[in-house]
Amino acid sequence: MDNNFHEEISSIVNEIQPVPPPISGPSTATVAHRKCCSLNKNRSTLIQRHCSISQARESWDSLFDEAYRADVEIHTDSDNIIYAHASILGIASPVFRSMFKKSRSKHQISINGVPPEAVRIFTRFLYSSCYEEAQMEEHILSLLVLSHAFAVPQLKQACEYQLEHKLLNMENVVDVFQLAVLCDAPRLVIICQRFVLMCFKAASCSAGWKAMRASHPHIEKKLLASLKFEDYRQKEKMRKLNERKVYLELYEAMEALVHICRDGRRSTGEQNKVLKQDQEHCRYESNKGLESLLYHFCGCKVRVAGGCSHCKRMKQLLELHSRICADSDVCRVPLCKKLKQRVMKENRKKKKNKDEMKWKILVRKIMRTKSITGAPYFTLASS
Repeated sequence: MDNNFHEEISSIVNEIQPVPPPISGPSTATVAHRKCCSLNKNRSTLIQRHCSISQARESWDSLFDEAYRADVEIHTDSDNIIYAHASILGIASPVFRSMFKKSRSKHQISINGVPPEAVRIFTRFLYSSCYEEAQMEEHILSLLVLSHAFAVPQLKQACEYQLEHKLLNMENVVDVFQLAVLCDAPRLVIICQRFVLMCFKAASCSAGWKAMRASHPHIEKKLLASLKFEDYRQKEKMRKLNERKVYLELYEAMEALVHICRDGRRSTGEQNKVLKQDQEHCRYESNKGLESLLYHFCGCKVRVAGGCSHCKRMKQLLELHSRICADSDVCRVPLCKKLKQRVMKENRKKKKNKDEMKWKILVRKIMRTKSITGAPYFTLASS
């Protein structure tokens, strides 16, 4: 009886236990269905979020337009009055907050010197943090001044972005530069300086430049000084690039010299020895000129008297190679070991003259240029 009872219990338990999923995993249709459900869920979440944001903005805009229980009067030019709420302005701007602390009754504020429409756009931004593109383009400079004066960084960043990428032109670049200096916008200052530098003649003859000279002469001096520094910086940059190019050419000439002395003449098709199949032609542009110069140096009769300029140049190249060469004992470049020994002998005697210092500086700059430009490493010693 006990055995029958246990068998019945085990059969019931087996029927109740769920069947495990197959080892191969869910089917393709199931995965596609799950992805589709996930996408629909994300899409519905985004739609709901967008609707909630739109409804919130509409509520804030309606509160500003209707001025329900407004306790602030903003007086602008042309006797226009804009009604607002002190709690909202105080939260959006610390400047407004400090102004409203002085009195708890209705507040009256005067904002002059800018168009009334710009003040309205600015106040609306404090409510809903949004603006229209056309209104921004029309009152961009006034909004930049208001956002700086009342410490609203979001609007100030938006104005700087619009001016930097869309609205900066020849007509307003000088005015934008003045406001950028006065409103503490350093990035915009640099952009205006570069813009003026590219077309200085047209900018210096504009009406904005004349107005800047009359109203803010110190800003004009600052702009001229920055333009001079920028011009000097560009010239210095070009000088360093040209200098680096010369040092890189010298380093490549040293490598080409090693190739010529190790593998023979290649640029003109002539060779001093039979090339193997795995050997390649020299890839340096200075190969042909160096071959001719080296050939002239080996057969010139005037070099003994020191009257041949080509031989002097070749001797300088050979001495430069000897100072850069890593292993003069196995190097096949002419006079490499001899010149290296002479340099070492002079160093032991501690004979330091101006020429020796120039050679050391030249070698240091050539090797530094090679490391900066990422030129391929070569020992400059042919085995």
